[in-house]
Amino acid sequence: MAYRPADGTVSKVPEVTLFFWILKIAATTLGETGGDTVTMTLNWGYLAGTALFLAVLLVLVLLQIRARAFHPLLYWATIVASTTFGTTMADLADRSLGIGYAGGSTLLLVLLLAALALWYWSEETVSVNSVATPRVEAFYWTTITLSQTLGTALGDWLADPGGLGYAAGALVFAAGLGVVAVLYFLTSTPRVLLFWLAFILTRPLGATVGDLLDKPLLAGGWAVSRPLATAVIAVFIVVCLLFFPQQPARLSGSATDARERLRRSAG
Repeated sequence: MAYRPADGTVSKVPEVTLFFWILKIAATTLGETGGDTVTMTLNWGYLAGTALFLAVLLVLVLLQIRARAFHPLLYWATIVASTTFGTTMADLADRSLGIGYAGGSTLLLVLLLAALALWYWSEETVSVNSVATPRVEAFYWTTITLSQTLGTALGDWLADPGGLGYAAGALVFAAGLGVVAVLYFLTSTPRVLLFWLAFILTRPLGATVGDLLDKPLLAGGWAVSRPLATAVIAVFIVVCLLFFPQQPARLSGSATDARERLRRSAG
């Protein structure tokens, strides 16, 4: 189902609600189990897996940018692609490139901050309510992908053997999200900042939950089949989208004006 209101004041990204965050955590968990299925269970390796998911991500981002309305299935397919790419890319940086968890996390943090800085320099905002033109969508999906990759690296750094373990790691990131929620409801902390903090923290939460499900018992996991876990989570997301339709986010006034100028120039 697509949402295309007559007044053109809504975005092609969903409204940020509790349901959005539930789907986000499910999608990040799916990204972890799906990425591990390709790179480990199917034995593609990190480089080939990263190349595969990057190709899928680029196709879906292009479709998302070219779409004329909000398509929930397309949007969440793109989110899942970004998180599976983030899984394999983070593993490639952490393990295959030899820079370790600290080095990989630092590199990805620098790239994420650079993407946010460029977005802000160009548009004077990094709010999701400004996603109205192809240029802003490109910034949005670049930032989304880098935040997913950083979240994976942070989750692995904290939870892998030698760290806290997967269950404790999941609890740490869940507690971090709890702090963000308290700041949201009890303080005037900028909502844009809290959104991106929550978006980054949900990724390592999903990563540690995914690792908890599919890692061997001796490594602290539950040894659930990766393909099975991936299929179950994917079905859960699709069922949620079919039975609990999402609404698109409303654009800010400046974003609506930018979209209208783009339409006039194209016409």
